[in-house]
Amino acid sequence: MKQSAGSGAQGNLPQELTSFVGRRRELIEARRLLSVSRLVTLTGIGGVGKTRLALRVADDARRTFADGVWLVELGELHDPDLVPDTVAAALGLREQPGLPPLTLLTEHLASRNLLLLLDNCEHLVDAVADLAGALLRTCPDLRVLATSREPLAIGAEAVLRVPSLTVPDPERPPRLQGLPHYEAISLFVERAAAAVPGFALSEANHVVVAAICHRLDGLPLPIELAAVRLRAMSPEQILDRLTDRCQLLTKGSRGAPTRQQSLRMSIDWSHELCSEVEQTLWHRLSVFAGSVELDAAEGVCGGDLSSMDLLDGLASLVDKSILIREEAAGTVRYRMLETLREYGHEKLRDAGTYTDQQRRHRDWYEALARSAEAEWIGPDQVEWIRRLDREQPNLRDATSFCVTEPGEVDAGLRMAAALYPYWLCRGMSSEGRHWLDRVLDRDPDRPDLDRVRALYVDSVLAGTQGDLPRAQALVSRCQAVADALGDPRAELLANLASASVALFAGRLAEAIAGFDVVIARFREEGDLLRLTTALVGCAVAAGVVGEEDKAIACHEEVLDITEEHGESAIREYSLLAVALHRWSDEPDTATDLVEQGLRLSRVVDDPLGCSSCVEVLAWIAAADGRYRRAAVLMGAAQARSQAVGSPTVLVPNVLIHHEEAEKRTRDALADSVFESALRQGRSMTCDEVVAYALGEQQAAALPPVEVVALTRREQQVAELVAQGLTNKAIAAKLVISQRTAQGHVEHVLAKLGFNSRTQIAAWVVEQAQVGPGSGTVGAPAN
Repeated sequence: MKQSAGSGAQGNLPQELTSFVGRRRELIEARRLLSVSRLVTLTGIGGVGKTRLALRVADDARRTFADGVWLVELGELHDPDLVPDTVAAALGLREQPGLPPLTLLTEHLASRNLLLLLDNCEHLVDAVADLAGALLRTCPDLRVLATSREPLAIGAEAVLRVPSLTVPDPERPPRLQGLPHYEAISLFVERAAAAVPGFALSEANHVVVAAICHRLDGLPLPIELAAVRLRAMSPEQILDRLTDRCQLLTKGSRGAPTRQQSLRMSIDWSHELCSEVEQTLWHRLSVFAGSVELDAAEGVCGGDLSSMDLLDGLASLVDKSILIREEAAGTVRYRMLETLREYGHEKLRDAGTYTDQQRRHRDWYEALARSAEAEWIGPDQVEWIRRLDREQPNLRDATSFCVTEPGEVDAGLRMAAALYPYWLCRGMSSEGRHWLDRVLDRDPDRPDLDRVRALYVDSVLAGTQGDLPRAQALVSRCQAVADALGDPRAELLANLASASVALFAGRLAEAIAGFDVVIARFREEGDLLRLTTALVGCAVAAGVVGEEDKAIACHEEVLDITEEHGESAIREYSLLAVALHRWSDEPDTATDLVEQGLRLSRVVDDPLGCSSCVEVLAWIAAADGRYRRAAVLMGAAQARSQAVGSPTVLVPNVLIHHEEAEKRTRDALADSVFESALRQGRSMTCDEVVAYALGEQQAAALPPVEVVALTRREQQVAELVAQGLTNKAIAAKLVISQRTAQGHVEHVLAKLGFNSRTQIAAWVVEQAQVGPGSGTVGAPAN
């Protein structure tokens, strides 16, 4: 998993898959500008190579930035309001309730030394400019490298225009020996050799190759497309096609800039080389954001194309570099460059089919989201989570279509409600609320069951983030719509919303009564998702108020259902619910339950569940006198909950346990030791947190909290203090003067930052539990 900024990671730059050609002058100038300016923007036409150059500059600068170099890809984002959220996500952060994303970013970056690479800003230039300006004003060690078709136009911006690759002068016939010095020629030859092994410049082809690169204005994108065409054409045939197309475009679009004509000419020419089926598929595939899997391509783009035509078409578009085939973890996806995607959009608009194709795209992803919801309580839950992770850009585009296109809000309500278990499991409550609020604002007074479902989901997501006033307002709207409908199913969902928000608000008797009503109904209907959700809520509330029999009964029913169906995410919370009311009386049993839940949170990659499990383990550690471990776990839980925008403790009635554990730990540890341990927990990655909490990773393998070296004599004195000996008794035991014993005790207190002998005793007990060689505070000096 990607590490968040500030956790010791070096960033998230992708590995280069092909060689980097040329750009020596631009590299030198970009490095120079980045050394003297805190904002550098690389500008130029689409396809000129801005992103590739920026990635190389950023990679070269890695060692300059202590907190790494971080890439934020904006090409697939279309909502300017989500720019801060997208940057936060790239850094491993999520919004916090009541804290605007900009404030979250500012606080996170204020003390960090890192480089942000903001890629493809042109369609969001105002939002990106506002964010960059705000961050640079408040984060002194932050630098920003951006790529855009136009400058961000804010103060202190250094702009570097990225030109075409160097090409020979067409007025002077090139010589073979001198051609490799031209960047465009080198790029063409390298990509041609990859497409047609054995290809090389020769006396027979070098003039034609130079002419091709000139006709393409030295732009990397069309040059690479042209090189691939050598699989089917000779260089002379490629040049002939380019010449015809160039003349046509010059006559048809005199007002466009030359480079725009050249890029357009190259794409038009690539389009002409495709068969009619391939062209149709190109246009239809352009509605996908980012990338697409085969089943989605078949569902959205099939239509009048047979399955075999579609498969052959995909393979051919990959061969012709219209699509890029990507494979990860056994899954193949197809990606289209943004320039080619925009071209496909234009063709759909020209044919008057763009909106229809968007609707087909939306319909398919609505069906995907609803299938995921229907099969959530099942053995494929983890696969569904991974699939929805991969489809985030497409799901966002589909939901956005529902919001912006008249008459499509019903589908948006259904899709947003269906994504609820995924959003909750992945710690994406903020994004879920963003979309739910937008679809609910469309035609807000029309009562229907889809609107009730969406209001229920929105209220629960608000409750998990501690936004109780908003959650209660949504419950009221949900109940009002349900009353207007008079539909028993709507009433059931409204009651579930009310009980859930009552739980988050600490009104436990009300929550239990509400859950009791809906549990019976959901059990009758066989709605396992909402039944298990309500059972877990009831188990939590009943356990906290001392109704242990009810809590255990709810838990056992959840276990029966989830184990039978191979479900993980909800079982995790049920285990945690039982641990919540057993941890103080049965710490060993509670520890076992929480550790089971923590392992499940790792399976489904649930940051909110991980945070809650680690929090309870911190309480247990504090009660058991393992204070350093408790402080580390508190820091880890705090960081995880902040990352998902939720409070560490979701039910306010048990907040007292957190407060007591923190007080006990603070009292036992010196302030500097407590804060250092807290920082260690906060700095851990999710994987490190789980490994540490489960005892899979020893403290020695983690960065030390703070090493304070006691001498061997001081260590002996500390151990005798822990046994309750006075200074006089210590002096007699060690055969030293009482004044010397007193001096040793004072040295121990000073080194450990303590002010009482009781703290020394607690520290000695903890060291004995941690064991030797742990790298903890107070390792004795030789």
